[in-house]
Amino acid sequence: MDTPIADFVRAYQRADMARLHMPGHKGRGSLGCERLDISEVNGADALYEAEGIIARSEENASRIFGSAATLYSTEGSSQCIRAMLRLVTAKRPRGARPVILAARNAHKAFVYAAALLDFDVIWLPAEGEGDSLCSQILRPERLEKALTALPAPPAAVYVTSPDYLGGQADISAMAEICHRHGTLLAVDNAHGAYLHFLPAPAHPLDLGADICCDSAHKTLPVLTGGAYLHIGKNAPADFCPGAKAAMALFGSTSPSYLTLSSLDLCNKYLAVGFREKLAATLVLVEQTRRRIENRGWHLLPSDPLRLTLAAPVNSSGTALAHRLRDRGVECEFSDPDFLVLMATPENPTRDFSRLLEALGENGCLRYRRPPRPAVPGERIMSVRQALLAPHRSIPAEKALGRVCAGPSVSCPPAVPIAVPGELICTRAAALFEYYGIKTVDVVCDGEFQAKS
Repeated sequence: MDTPIADFVRAYQRADMARLHMPGHKGRGSLGCERLDISEVNGADALYEAEGIIARSEENASRIFGSAATLYSTEGSSQCIRAMLRLVTAKRPRGARPVILAARNAHKAFVYAAALLDFDVIWLPAEGEGDSLCSQILRPERLEKALTALPAPPAAVYVTSPDYLGGQADISAMAEICHRHGTLLAVDNAHGAYLHFLPAPAHPLDLGADICCDSAHKTLPVLTGGAYLHIGKNAPADFCPGAKAAMALFGSTSPSYLTLSSLDLCNKYLAVGFREKLAATLVLVEQTRRRIENRGWHLLPSDPLRLTLAAPVNSSGTALAHRLRDRGVECEFSDPDFLVLMATPENPTRDFSRLLEALGENGCLRYRRPPRPAVPGERIMSVRQALLAPHRSIPAEKALGRVCAGPSVSCPPAVPIAVPGELICTRAAALFEYYGIKTVDVVCDGEFQAKS
């Protein structure tokens, strides 16, 4: 497996050119990586008009993942989410607004895409007893019912899987339902780039999704910001030729060549020995899972590289995170109810030993039950109208009955409690308090009457 981007960058470094071009550090600096940080100099190709080394590297990635096309992002899955939604909503009857049917636990990048692309969202509310703000699994039977009830197929069904707690939807069944109803399945697979390399491949493309994004940097050895937009082999024919333009619509004209080089080198990493490394790590994670459970902790079902602990009633996920941090272990995410730990083959065995030692025993048999997520509030205006309307920030305790103007939640998990354009309902107001949201952006008085 060749690595054309990384090879070019290294060759440029060795050439010792007088760098009378951007960036301003000129290959020198205290970080040590500046010599490999270049711009689109002659021969370096261009990310959104790729026909040289970037095109070759993306073709390598496409072959590895089995896609019709794989495109690189240096701005994370957020860029890929916007681009794939641009592709699925591009065809619309004159004067009609496209509609996306979406599970409620979408990342706020999806909400921003709805504003930028001006499509409508039909939210599928939480339905399972175990659903929470971060994890709301859309079940196939619920999807079937929702699609049957619509007067016309939506532009796409949008699902987050794995979600932030590691919950996984039945992508195979959902793809079959979507295609039978004449619509597409788009998946935010930001946390699951490695799933294609499991002994039984479980990547969304393997299971029938039409288009999806992966945050390569979340589970693969790629620099932060490195991500993929994957187009399935059965996706509409215009997706591949239109994908670069869709990515360029939301991307910087100055992509990081450090990040591109790491994506390029990851191809070789994935092609040579990764499946074996992953298999060994899966065994180690499963052994750690059993040992944690044997110590009295409750673990949620999750994707294979994640350990999601439900906090006992006498503690919290946040308190557990502090406890681990004091003992030299940093978690991925914590909130009042959960602690999330993510592993990859790059974690040495001692990391798991340190985790077990830091976690210790749990003597409390009961664990915290998170509050149910808020039901969608009454929609007063579109997401676009609300996000672009004059708005102001007010104390969260005064937000009840106001029109939400922005997704008030931190990242992680970046799952909105209330969606712009909705009236903030009683449950949403309670969740603001529960999750420590102090201020909320609301549409200014009088604006929603003018918009309605």
